[in-house]
Amino acid sequence: MMQPLVDRPLLTGGSVRDRVTACLSMATLKMWLPILGWLPQYNLTWLQMDLIAGATVGLTTVPQALAYAEVAGLPVQYGLYSAFMGGFIYCIFGTSKDITLGPTAIMSLLCASYIGHDPVYAVLLTFLCGVIQTSMAVLRLGFLLDFISYPVIKGFTCAAAVTIGFGQVQNLLGLQDIPHQFFLQVYYTFHNIPHARVGDVVLGLFCLVLLVSLTVMKKTLGPGSDDLPVHVRAARGLVSGLATVRNALVVVVATCVAYSWELSGHHSFTITGETSQGLPPFQAPPFSETMTNGTVISFSEMAQ
Repeated sequence: MMQPLVDRPLLTGGSVRDRVTACLSMATLKMWLPILGWLPQYNLTWLQMDLIAGATVGLTTVPQALAYAEVAGLPVQYGLYSAFMGGFIYCIFGTSKDITLGPTAIMSLLCASYIGHDPVYAVLLTFLCGVIQTSMAVLRLGFLLDFISYPVIKGFTCAAAVTIGFGQVQNLLGLQDIPHQFFLQVYYTFHNIPHARVGDVVLGLFCLVLLVSLTVMKKTLGPGSDDLPVHVRAARGLVSGLATVRNALVVVVATCVAYSWELSGHHSFTITGETSQGLPPFQAPPFSETMTNGTVISFSEMAQ
């Protein structure tokens, strides 16, 4: 595996000409652009495996991205944007072949406390994080990560898991207008349980049972054997395939159920609603924002 940018050594020693020559050498270019190292060696066997892995991971990433967008307080399409855009950059500058990029639970939780349901702030926050991380890579500040306490990381991760996990209870019950502050969220969730929507509860529990069942079946299936009958091997392959794409399968099934009930005039489920189609326009991140009343928020105010 190639060495991360933040830990790669600086070019020191020698004359200016030697340094320039070293900077322009193929080894240096491959260090900064790893795609130059692995792309010439790419073959059809790798392509086949990558297509299988990409389809499997992609089907799993879609429902996760939708959930993370909800945690961050953003429209669901922004979860999809952040889930697939990073891969185009990482394939050029990335140093690991086994990794998936996109939003995470902790990242979504941290963004929710700043952006305030405004996608403009989310775009600016992404840009500023990119500038800071690029600066750390250029200045070789990766060693600072060694000073972060492991118990602090585990405590922060566990706290985020509890916060995010309980935050999904309101969606499972179909409750609306629940505060985002954790303690208020706990109080109002339990207080409004009598107002839970039966359709959302039934569909949510069905999805949970289906996910857990497919996960258990995947683990207990075990390796197959060529001595088994054809119909048994076909059944095992079908179960294994369904278990692999279980997240996407649950989303598709739940969507079909909700759509069929909406067509019949029964509004029993809380649905996402309309979302914008296509991709957002490619443009520079906003460094100011104009409110509906004409007030202009400057960059310094947005960055605070």
